[in-house]
Parts: sequence; C-alpha cells; structure tokens
Amino acid sequence: MRTLKEVQCGQTVKVSKIGGEGPVKRRIMDMGITKGVEVFVRKVAPLGDPVEVTVRGYELSLRKADAEMIVVE
Repeated sequence: MRTLKEVQCGQTVKVSKIGGEGPVKRRIMDMGITKGVEVFVRKVAPLGDPVEVTVRGYELSLRKADAEMIVVE
C-alpha cells in the first residue's frame, strides 16, 4: 500500500482509497480525486511540498499532508 506522496515524478497511478475524515476528505474529493481516477504526478517540489498532479485533464497542487491520505496502486 503506497500513497500519492511516495509516487515518483512522471508516473501515472490509480486512486484506490482516500483516507482522512470529514471536511478534509470532502475537499480532496471536491478537487476531483475520487476512487478509481487516474492521477499523473507532474512535479514534486524539492522539499516534497507541494506535489503537482494532473487529474481529469486539469492541473492541481496538493500539500504533502493531503497526498499522504490518498492511497494509490
């Protein structure tokens, strides 16, 4: 089981589960990151925060803490 935070730059992964509780989970899902969607990791900042991804055809920046809650395969 690995999280979006651990994915290398240039890889495409599929979301299998979203952790977190209440408003945090809701916010991640509102950004278009839902179970089964493919996420392409475009860029990771030098210190790992933020992570730039492409989801459903648009670009998104995620905090490291949010990327840790997204389980991918």
